[in-house]
Amino acid sequence: MAPMRIRLALIVVLVAIIALAGAVPAGAAAPKPAPEEEGFDVLVFSRTTGFRHVSIPFGIEAIREIGAENGFRVEATEDPAQFTLGNLRRFEAVVWLSTTGTVLDDAQKRAFMKFVRRGGGYVGIHSAADTEYDWPFYGRLVGAYFLSHPLQQTATIVNEAPDHPAAAHIEGSFTTFDEFYSFRTNPRPNVRVLLSIDESSYSPDPNTTNLPGGTPTSGIMGDHPMSWCHDNNPGRRGKPGGRTFYTALGHENYLYELDWYRDHLLGGILTAAKQVEANCAPTG
Repeated sequence: MAPMRIRLALIVVLVAIIALAGAVPAGAAAPKPAPEEEGFDVLVFSRTTGFRHVSIPFGIEAIREIGAENGFRVEATEDPAQFTLGNLRRFEAVVWLSTTGTVLDDAQKRAFMKFVRRGGGYVGIHSAADTEYDWPFYGRLVGAYFLSHPLQQTATIVNEAPDHPAAAHIEGSFTTFDEFYSFRTNPRPNVRVLLSIDESSYSPDPNTTNLPGGTPTSGIMGDHPMSWCHDNNPGRRGKPGGRTFYTALGHENYLYELDWYRDHLLGGILTAAKQVEANCAPTG
């Protein structure tokens, strides 16, 4: 029996030694948590309940590629159920890519408002301005609602903000072919205009208001912004709210393959996500 007791005693001792070896010594630092993943996250939202742009898949693919090349992660959805505060907290900015019509219900709107008021960024591309006409918060967020557009054509775009990340790479003026929006109001008093369009270089009329059933209205604005940013989104408890970047350019598929337009979107996303210094003070 003695040998059996000796073996049991040895087993007890070995178990104790193993346990002590694996324990954290008193006063030793606890294991450090894994570092947070670098970069940031962007949600691309492209739901439509009105006109649907053929360019949407091109835009999603371009933004995915831009993100992969510049260190941020991109998720794309057309599911409005993604608009809960818990889910939106995962993102630094939400891109509304050529959305149209009413795309969120009341609960989803409240979640998105909280997201913006807590500092979340908004990026609007093209017909994002043709969205949520009955939601005043959204109208202030995007900066101006769509009024009309003529047939696609070539026009001269003027760079008004050569120091801005979304426009620094763009020439002082250049020509491009796209579908050019006119807006119900001029956003300039409340935003910093980045790009504007030279109305003498194209024909704003006739336009979509001349279609049967419409009320013919001129698309001539005189002063005609086409891209802007602003910080006019009040935050909570005195803290800054989210930042807006909007560009009316983006109807045509081919634009999403051009370096200057991709860099325009990149600078806008980085601006809205507050990843770069960007002056978005209104130009008056």
